[in-house]
Amino acid sequence: MALITLRKNLYRLSDFRMHGAALKSQPLNHVHKVVKERLCPWFCSRQPEPFRIRFHHAHCKKFNSKNGNDLRPLSGPVFSQISDWVRLEQNVKNGESQTFYKRLSNLTSSEEVLSFISTMETLPDTMAAGALQRICEVEKKDGDQGLPKEILENSIFQALCFQLEKEPSQLSNTTLVTALQALILLHVDPQSSLLLNLVAECQNRLKKGGLEVRNLCILGESLIRLHSSGCVTLELIINQLQGEKLETFTPEDIVALYRILQACAEKVDERQTFLNKINNFSLSIVSNLSPKLISQMLTALVVLDQSQAFPLIIKLGRYVVRHVPHFTNEELRRVLEAFLYFGYHDRFFTKALENRVAVVCLTLDPEVVCGVMEYCSRKRILSKPILNAVAETFVCQSEKFSPSQISALMEPFGKLNYLPPNASALFRKLENVLFTHFDYFPPETLLKLLHSCSLNECHPVNFMAKIFNPFFLQRLQGEESRLDRLSRARLTQLFLTSVLECPFYKGPKLLHKYQVKSFVTPCCSLETPMDSQLYKSVKIGLIDLLGARLYFAPKVLTPYCYTVDVEIKLDEEGFVLPFTVNEDIHERIALCIDGPKRFCSNSKHLLGQEAIKQRHLRLLGYQVVQIPYYEIGMLNSRRELVEYLQRKLFSQNTVHWQER
Repeated sequence: MALITLRKNLYRLSDFRMHGAALKSQPLNHVHKVVKERLCPWFCSRQPEPFRIRFHHAHCKKFNSKNGNDLRPLSGPVFSQISDWVRLEQNVKNGESQTFYKRLSNLTSSEEVLSFISTMETLPDTMAAGALQRICEVEKKDGDQGLPKEILENSIFQALCFQLEKEPSQLSNTTLVTALQALILLHVDPQSSLLLNLVAECQNRLKKGGLEVRNLCILGESLIRLHSSGCVTLELIINQLQGEKLETFTPEDIVALYRILQACAEKVDERQTFLNKINNFSLSIVSNLSPKLISQMLTALVVLDQSQAFPLIIKLGRYVVRHVPHFTNEELRRVLEAFLYFGYHDRFFTKALENRVAVVCLTLDPEVVCGVMEYCSRKRILSKPILNAVAETFVCQSEKFSPSQISALMEPFGKLNYLPPNASALFRKLENVLFTHFDYFPPETLLKLLHSCSLNECHPVNFMAKIFNPFFLQRLQGEESRLDRLSRARLTQLFLTSVLECPFYKGPKLLHKYQVKSFVTPCCSLETPMDSQLYKSVKIGLIDLLGARLYFAPKVLTPYCYTVDVEIKLDEEGFVLPFTVNEDIHERIALCIDGPKRFCSNSKHLLGQEAIKQRHLRLLGYQVVQIPYYEIGMLNSRRELVEYLQRKLFSQNTVHWQER
């Protein structure tokens, strides 16, 4: 059928004679009742409403309802011939189509769309589907909700849906899949006769191989949203798409193909050759992708674990930069997740992120704020504009963050060793939240949060007694036979902090069974391992300076859980002792050979876990000497290295060491 006429769907339900015969007068509320009975499987029950709309119909006389009950013929022809239908459809396509869609795109509400199509004498099926699609677009602007009741009860909308259900086999491919897509997005009941008929017709045409690339992509995405067809139908769609030339795909089709493959991710290994082909082709279309399509493609690449497609990821990252101001909250969150998954970051993206967050941080969703903070934390990015904006957001809107989100938001301040300008207000707000909602925080989350505060000298003294309490430790352990090592390491460092930096704390101590002997662990360590290449360079200089390898020891585990990169022992007169000597030691020098991973990215700012280590070592009596990578990198000769170490280690001009 080439044309859908809304009035026909209503009049055919009443008893009337055609070709000049008088229409039997049926009250319009009876007509509305019949339509509603047919529609009740699609939507929830609704109250009847007056039905007073003027229609112009191409298949019957024009009628006008003045009082809602009496229908009188106006003027005009009765049925048109088939040739008239074809010619009208062609005219619509050639002349009226652009005007129709232009006007449709300017409408901003479902009511406006329905009012607009009610003024049309005839409505081609493609335009009817377009109207449904526009209703979907304007409704989706307010969130992922179903249609409001007043739209569901609208007679024009009901008649439009009824026609689609009545003769789906007569719809064009494009109209069929577009209507299905719109109705699914509008949350029509998946078990309704309307959707079941449309899906069945789509599957029938799919088996016959009569759907074009674009229609296959729309159908695939629609079935994914419907959650009812499993991978069987999707596999059939993928097989048909695999036989098409990628050059015929639009950017939207390529992203839809990724999303269809994403829905069948368990078979990714079988499709990897096809995926490699898509990944390579996608390099040519990145510049044409919208912000939404870029975020969808990145998400699909994550689900499909396409780490080998790094050229594509890099190119997507470059184009993400220009779209940062235009991403929705959800799209930005997905982009951040993808970048974290693939380990991608660059300074241009960080700068664009800073510009956006600094301006709109107060309006960002909590999940996006936490995603931004996780990105900065994982990539060791000390972005003061982002951290300052997030700190201000938490002070002003702490109530919108859940306990886990508060922890995710606050931890980067400790890791990056940064205090924002409003640090006092920030930690005062955090303290108030903890006092009020302490029991709502999961034990592990609370421990991570309080531990991160101690890294940049904001010690949670008021809560130490609670976390060292056996009852809290039992909750932290849960049903496990033993507390995990990372939690024990955090507890130990907090206890050490209470002893060294909070001498006024007189509460409970951490039981010995919960303490660790070393902060270095194979998986998650509270210390960054020493850079081996940097150590080799320093070792050469130390041997030249001290005269022998005997006078220093690498990776020395102290009684206080910290591992010193290089330890040098001095006697009371300042002589260097062999590292094997354990008596008459007057002073210990702790060399911190700090590689790039101990600093914030592209910065000379030490990370929190390294700052607290050096702070504690000083309080424990060590002479801490920092040997940063950026100073070693400026030395051009071995002699310069020895002179540099001489200045760092000793204030006197000559060095002494004991004979063996």
